[in-house]
Amino acid sequence: MKKMIALLLVLVMALGLVACGNNGNTAATTTEAVQGPASALEILETVWASYAEDEKFPTMGGDFENIVDNAPGAYNLADEGLSTTLLVPADQVANIDEAASLVHGMMLNNFTCGAFHVTGDVKAFADAMNTAISTNRWMCGMPEKMFVAVIGEYVVAAFGLNDVLTNFESKLTAAYPTVEYAYNAAIVG
Repeated sequence: MKKMIALLLVLVMALGLVACGNNGNTAATTTEAVQGPASALEILETVWASYAEDEKFPTMGGDFENIVDNAPGAYNLADEGLSTTLLVPADQVANIDEAASLVHGMMLNNFTCGAFHVTGDVKAFADAMNTAISTNRWMCGMPEKMFVAVIGEYVVAAFGLNDVLTNFESKLTAAYPTVEYAYNAAIVG
């Protein structure tokens, strides 16, 4: 399946190069590259795909009913884990129409990340995620760091161990250079 997707991507890129040809119009190509992600799941899949095999750790994606092993997955907005696992405040669920997750397979406090397409006020959603993460009552150990990032209409919120989060941040920034970190701080108990 991965080979098929890679082949399709190569084909699309080749057709794009042929279509652009020598028309001298580089503005269109630049604009396309800046448009950003097509979905919350795409953000997490893109970042996770950029990890070298020796950087990866056991992960799961999706929600409790639709778990994906060792990859990100789409998250059902009706799943109760949206607020208990990804820490989306109940009053903010109406502000999103799509979510995806990637979490550490052994311990959520080591790494938990949610990506959300925000249909309402992006800043208000980012603020609410910051408050929810920074004031959460942690069980079984406390994560060391958290961030809330904005990519256009998408918010990526994550918490976990310093080194794991720092690596994820660098890969997120490399994949989406327009990302803005609304919050990026240590979690203090």
